[in-house]
Formats: sequence, C-alpha cells, structure tokens
Amino acid sequence: MKSVWLCLALMLFSVGAAAVIETYQFDTPLQQKRYHAFIEELRCPKCQNQNLSGSDSAISKDLRRQIHQMIMDDKSDIEITQYMVARYGDFILYRPRFSGQTAVLWLAPIALLMLGLLVWWRMASGRKSKLVVNDAPLSSDEQARLQELLADDGAAAKPGEKR
Repeated sequence: MKSVWLCLALMLFSVGAAAVIETYQFDTPLQQKRYHAFIEELRCPKCQNQNLSGSDSAISKDLRRQIHQMIMDDKSDIEITQYMVARYGDFILYRPRFSGQTAVLWLAPIALLMLGLLVWWRMASGRKSKLVVNDAPLSSDEQARLQELLADDGAAAKPGEKR
C-alpha cells in the first residue's frame, strides 16, 4: 500500500518536470528587459486572455522565439509591435491603440459614466420639485377643518397615552 502512495506522490510531483523552460540568451540586460515587457504585454492568439509569458501553446512558443529573434536583430519596439498587429490584429495587444475600430472600447466607459451622472442629476432635481412648500395662509374653511381633525385626534387618544 505504501508503494502505491509513493508512486502516486512521485507522479504528482513530477508533472512540473515535464514543463519546458525556455532560456534565451541576450547580449544586454536591456534586451532581456524588452523581451520580458513584450511577452507580458502581448496576448496569446490561441488562449485569448493569457499573455505570452503565461501561455504554453505552440503559437505562444513561436511568438516568444520570434520576439527574441527580432530583439536580437535590433528591431525597435515600434517595429515589433507593428509586425505583431499586422499579423494578428489589435487583439494581440492588451491595451489596444485608439482607432476607429477601438473607439467604442475607449469611449464607452466615459459615455456610460456621463449617462449615469445625467440620470442621477435628473432624479435628484425631480425630488426637489416635488418638495415645494406652499407658504400661502390657510383659508377659514381649511383652518376649521384642521381644528376639527386635531380635536378628533385628541379625543381618540386614551388618557395616559403618549403621542
């Protein structure tokens, strides 16, 4: 029984050993920093919501290799980004550029905030208009009715009760 548990434990802990660790050599620390910035900022086309550094798909591996090669070929950040966008579209960027196609992504939150503020302002101003107090004096009929209601209310109360 112990050997079964030992085999299961070894299989469980050996899963990490099967993972491939990619190591790329860089000439300068700046190149390595640029590489890591790119693989953190670019999205995996297959995984959809994972960056290249966190994805283990074949296309992510290929893109990481390609980014490394472009950095080693002294391509600028703009050239690398333009190449990736030309090949995979704006989807590959976690922070898409502002353009006609992405205007809704950038402007919708602002429009919704302004709409919410407008609705809040209209509701708040609507309450104030309903709370208008009439300062006109009561007519003699209204005063008589008020006195009658107050007298009826006082008579209905039981002695010793607090109001």
